[in-house]
Amino acid sequence: MKKVTIIGAGDVGSTIAYTIAVRGMASEIVMIDVNEKKALGEALDIRQGTPYCNPVSIYAGRYHNAKDSDVVIITSGVPRKPGQSRLDLAQTNVNITKSIIPQITKYAPEAVYIIVSNPVDILTYVFHKVSGLPENRIIGSGTILDTARLRARIAEYYSINQQDVHADVFGEHGDTSFVPWSLASISNIAIQDYQNTISNPQGLYPPLNYEEIETYMRKSGGRVIERKGATYYAVSISVCHILECLFNNSRTALTVSTMMHGEYGIEDVCLSILNVVGRDGVCNKILSPLNEKEVILLQKSANQLKEVIKNLDI
Repeated sequence: MKKVTIIGAGDVGSTIAYTIAVRGMASEIVMIDVNEKKALGEALDIRQGTPYCNPVSIYAGRYHNAKDSDVVIITSGVPRKPGQSRLDLAQTNVNITKSIIPQITKYAPEAVYIIVSNPVDILTYVFHKVSGLPENRIIGSGTILDTARLRARIAEYYSINQQDVHADVFGEHGDTSFVPWSLASISNIAIQDYQNTISNPQGLYPPLNYEEIETYMRKSGGRVIERKGATYYAVSISVCHILECLFNNSRTALTVSTMMHGEYGIEDVCLSILNVVGRDGVCNKILSPLNEKEVILLQKSANQLKEVIKNLDI
């Protein structure tokens, strides 16, 4: 029996709640929002479909209803507008997060917290500094969505199952993210060698355009926002993947945002490298053997985030 509290009943929070209910991932879902009417409507809409799902209690509540939650997912904040960067949102959403932390941790001090609101790396850092919770129980969704977009694009290139693609996005969930191509592979074959191993003469596959793929990965969110006003399906599936790893204690390597303590020469900032995620949150970091260029790119991403943090009121 698992209990999940979701703070924020906007597009992302509501879609996460819907996905959890449909996949039968929790027995109890609490939705909290400053707009209580919106939370009531979203919870009611999902609840009325649950007779065709695994049994689940889903309802709108207030902070005290989060008591005994196993996981709390933070999605609240001002959404990104067309043409706006995630970092532009920083101070507004920092203030919102700071107001939420004492209210939710009072009632759910033992929960694992997943931070989804943007800029996610900044808000994950704020959660560390303000909440006082153990670091292993604070997880930023980080570049897990970027990694999904990357793998989907590579799979399109070679018409192969996305799950055979092993490539990740490191750094900030934003413009300074990057792909450590030296580690990427398809079906255990180094990605730069994969095209030469395909024996089907009728399969005409273009050479991988690394720059195009990274641009696609970074710009996908903006393109979706431009076309439909918001992104919520892919990020909700990605967050539910983190949740599944927590509940199954699968100890899976995920590119989530965590506090750095000297790894790759980086400290006192949150960004994404590979972390092993299990029942109690982050079990440990994986120090992937990055080449010199990739270490520099990771440090550049960290420095970009630190510049923003330096100018914030935390």
